[in-house]
Formats: sequence, C-alpha cells, structure tokens
Amino acid sequence: MTKALQGRIAVVTGASRGVGRAAALALAEAGAHIIAVARTQGALEELDDAIKAGGGATTLVPLDIADHEALDRLGAAIFERWGRLDILVAAGGTLGEIAPITHVDPPVWDRVMAVNVTANWRLIRSFDQLLRASDAGRAIFLTSDASRECRAYWGPYAISKAALEALARTYAAETEKTAIRCMLLDPGPLATNMRRAAMPGEDQSRLRKPEEVAPHILRLALPSWTETGKIYDLRQDRVLAPQVPA
Repeated sequence: MTKALQGRIAVVTGASRGVGRAAALALAEAGAHIIAVARTQGALEELDDAIKAGGGATTLVPLDIADHEALDRLGAAIFERWGRLDILVAAGGTLGEIAPITHVDPPVWDRVMAVNVTANWRLIRSFDQLLRASDAGRAIFLTSDASRECRAYWGPYAISKAALEALARTYAAETEKTAIRCMLLDPGPLATNMRRAAMPGEDQSRLRKPEEVAPHILRLALPSWTETGKIYDLRQDRVLAPQVPA
C-alpha cells in the first residue's frame, strides 16, 4: 500500500525532541524522507535509529538554526540532491526567560528573536524556490496563543510568536496562487521541556503529549490540504481565520 507521503522530502527543525521529534516520526511513518535539523548530534542519532527501525529514511543535519548562513547552505544542499522540498515543519524554538520585559537581558532577547523569528525567515528565504518546485509545497510553523494574549512576563516569547505569525501569513499571501500552503499550528499547552522551564510547578501529567500533535501536523503536510495563511488551533480542533482590522 502506498503511504500518504511516499517519496516526499521533509525538513523538520527542532527534530531532536518534543513536537519536532514527534512530527519527524509521524512524517517518516507516512513515507517522507526526513531531513532532521537540531543542535544535539546524539539525540538526532536516536531519532535516526527510531525512524530506520520503522523502515524510514533520514538525513541528519546537526546545526543551530540561529546559524543563519548554515540554513542557506542547507537550502543549497537540498537543491543539489533533490531539486525540491515538499514539506517544512519549523518546530525549533526557544522560550528565553520569564521576566518583566524591562529586565530581559539583551543577549536573551537577541537569541529569542534569532531562533523564533529570523531563523524562520531565513528558512523561507532559503527554501522558497525548493517549495515552489514541489507539486504541493507545505510550510508549517509552530505558534502559541501567547502571541495574542500578551501575558505579563512572557514578553520575548510572545512578541517573537506574534512576529512569526505575521511572517507566515505574509508568506502565505505571497504564495497564495502557487501550490504552496503555509499554515501555523497552535498546539496549546504541552508536556515538554520548554513548558517545564516556564511552569516548573505544573503537573504535566494532565497536559497533551507532543505525540498527540503529530497526526495534526501530518494532516497539514498532506498534498490534499487546501487552507493557507491561517492558524490551526488544536484545542478547538479547527482552523482560525485571521483577524481583519475594521
């Protein structure tokens, strides 16, 4: 039986843990070749073992997505080997610190913006022609309701996610008449290391696991997905239309 993503090429950032790892496993199970991007070589090798055990294939790319020139080189390498990219799952991200915005250290601010915003712009910039070369290019970015709620002390993270949403929606508008579909996914609270750092006293046993998000990422990655420039809210299990100013 042909798998839903058989023969398709997928880049997953943040692939060594959390949602990125779960997404990589799900896309591989559906037949995609996974280009797994993360900083930790050992964790990438563990992912590679898990995917190969299921009959899948990977290319491991140990890099920090804040190394923006490396993302350019990655795009060039994908073009040289495959000539196209079918799926981008941009799951790599960082929390920064929970603190009053006036107390955030500039290096922390710079790191959050470099990883959560600029890296995703550089991915789009590097992969645009590759996604256009696909018959059904899919770009999926992880966001959070923090971008809309603007809670106290979550400044760098919330602001970076708001910028990411604007970035993804802009790219969706610019590719609306192509075969590319660009979506944001808001999974809600998850049992992840990032969440534990933000909420150290929380009982994570009550939270959704990253593996529960993966099937929804798979849906957004399918050639049959038609929506673009919107947020898929997992808690409501529906696509949210963008807010249009009056």
